[in-house]
Amino acid sequence: MKEPTDSCDDQYLTFTLEKGLYALSINHVREVLEYVTITRMPRTPDYICGVINLRGHAVPVVDLKVKFGLGQTEKTINTCIIITEVNFEGDQTIFGILSDSVREVYEMDEGQIEPPPNMGTAIRKDFIVGMGRSDEVFIIILDINKVFSSQELAVVLDAVGQDKAPVIAL
Repeated sequence: MKEPTDSCDDQYLTFTLEKGLYALSINHVREVLEYVTITRMPRTPDYICGVINLRGHAVPVVDLKVKFGLGQTEKTINTCIIITEVNFEGDQTIFGILSDSVREVYEMDEGQIEPPPNMGTAIRKDFIVGMGRSDEVFIIILDINKVFSSQELAVVLDAVGQDKAPVIAL
């Protein structure tokens, strides 16, 4: 029998990109914001939207749809920015991810998660932890630590003039 824990290892924040349902472990999610104005940074890759002001700190925002080749996120009433933590060279790096909408925190244990498929997704297999299911809809669970390479994270931090993420009080 599995021992109860205070961990959130089986909870995932679900969100939409295009017509797909995606998820991130809530262990990597700091908060969800309504869409705010993003200041574009010159000479950055297309997937970097720019920066937002989060409690006095410049936080880079990326568009996963652009990164995954799904087009660009349209700004609607449902568009959100998910503030995430990613491990970068031993430090936690904070950045925002644009999403078409945020759904809910969904609980899935290991038995409900299947291995990533060998084909049929628009994104690289190594970005995917596994495939969950909500009723008849598949949930693509992302490994946010693998979606961006160290070089890409360095570009994101360089764009906002930081060598590591700011410490932001919640």
